Amino acid sequence: MSLDELTHIENVKSWTSGVEVEWAAAQQLRNLAALPILAGHIAVMPDVHLGKGATVGSVIATRAAIIPAAVGVDIGCGMAAVRTQLQARELPDSLHGLRSRIEAAVPVGLGMHAKPVDPIRDGRFGLALANTGKKLTERFAQLKILDVLGDADEPRLHRQLGTLGGGNHFIELCVDEQQEVWLMLHSGSRYIGKTIGEAAIYMARDVAEREERRLADRDLAWLDEGSDEFERYVEALRWAQDYAAHNRALMLLAVAKAVNAEFGREVAVTQSAVSCHHNYASAEEHFGQQVWVTRKGAVSARRGELGIIPGSMGAKSYIVRGKGHEDSYCSCSHGAGRRLSRGAAKRAFTVGDLARQTEGVECRKDVGVLDEIPGAYKDIDAVMAAQRELVEIVHTLKQVMCIKG
Repeated sequence: MSLDELTHIENVKSWTSGVEVEWAAAQQLRNLAALPILAGHIAVMPDVHLGKGATVGSVIATRAAIIPAAVGVDIGCGMAAVRTQLQARELPDSLHGLRSRIEAAVPVGLGMHAKPVDPIRDGRFGLALANTGKKLTERFAQLKILDVLGDADEPRLHRQLGTLGGGNHFIELCVDEQQEVWLMLHSGSRYIGKTIGEAAIYMARDVAEREERRLADRDLAWLDEGSDEFERYVEALRWAQDYAAHNRALMLLAVAKAVNAEFGREVAVTQSAVSCHHNYASAEEHFGQQVWVTRKGAVSARRGELGIIPGSMGAKSYIVRGKGHEDSYCSCSHGAGRRLSRGAAKRAFTVGDLARQTEGVECRKDVGVLDEIPGAYKDIDAVMAAQRELVEIVHTLKQVMCIKG
């Protein structure tokens, strides 16, 4: 689809110049733009692609309502990165040993810790993380949505703290333009976020059916502020977003300690980490009104705010500073964005293609991660060029090691 066709959709403002937009994603945007709860336009990021109900790479402002499927089921998914005291010249010729050490410290894919993680009693985590973990545990027990969830599998919740998951989640070692080494990771709220998200989606569908709302897609069903369902969801949503951030903090600490052990000294200082959500909703003020802003595959980019825009496992990533562009609801893209679905990527590429496209990167090069091949993603350079109004580049990072589940 051409840029002209996309910009002619009513109630849509896009930053997609020079970037391909699939027809199905444009149709989702049309469906979104017709909703009566919109508080203005939809801001479309250059990594936009087909999602569940709502497009990934879109920012949706709504009046007194939230669409649970637009937030998604990986609530609070996002990024964390920290610059180490290492220089690229200090890295060994082979990073396989370091990769193995990190994989031993952080469960990936469907893996989880053998026993529940208890930051309160585990001295590895430090006082600040222990206090956060304690508060999360106390808040979880009080969530009103537990009446809807039934068995929330609380032991699993604690066993998955500090774990990566699968799909496009990753842990990376990167080198910036000054040859300084960074640690970067991408993960979310794991099984508990999925459970909360799915429960809210079903609640919204039930409300839509009960009130006979006509929807182009049932995944555009919303919950109204003030309703019992809305209050249950928002309380759980905020908790899950905090759980996701805590999960990343625990992981980043574990990765940093693995790197320190590999080099025999402290080289990674996690206190200076950049951290951001890119699947979440928050109450904000835009254009003089209080609205709920859902960033589905988008990052907050207020003026001066630091964020992370990763590329694919064989491409560049960026640390950026927001410009506070109001028409984007002070947002930017959350990555390169898929150009091929996972199934299409597996049909289009071979393991040999994966090896060539990730040459020079220590990573898995097997059929299990073929759907994450760089060729399945948009050109990150084109994506960054399309959002020059939204962010400025602070650091350009190149992956030298990538861990996926």
